[in-house]
Amino acid sequence: MKNPRDIIKRPVITERSADLMAEKKYTFEVSPKANKTEIKEAIEVIFGVKVEKVNTMNLNGKFKRMGRYGGYRADRKKAVVKLTPDSQDLEFFEGA
Repeated sequence: MKNPRDIIKRPVITERSADLMAEKKYTFEVSPKANKTEIKEAIEVIFGVKVEKVNTMNLNGKFKRMGRYGGYRADRKKAVVKLTPDSQDLEFFEGA
């Protein structure tokens, strides 16, 4: 298995992800090459919780311009992780 810290890049904290936290669903930006099994194992190792389900989405970079020059932002991958009902909430998100 790869290093779990290389798979999970950062949490995504938005209004929608804050609403999902009540349902024990947490959103992370993950490595584009990671699959659902690797994401599940990485979350379980890092936070010490049990994961019930993982949903992923690939996001294409937006086109942005600076004057007459144009380019694309980097592509990224997001994962919404649902914890089992008996697992604890992630204390990482308590201050958000």
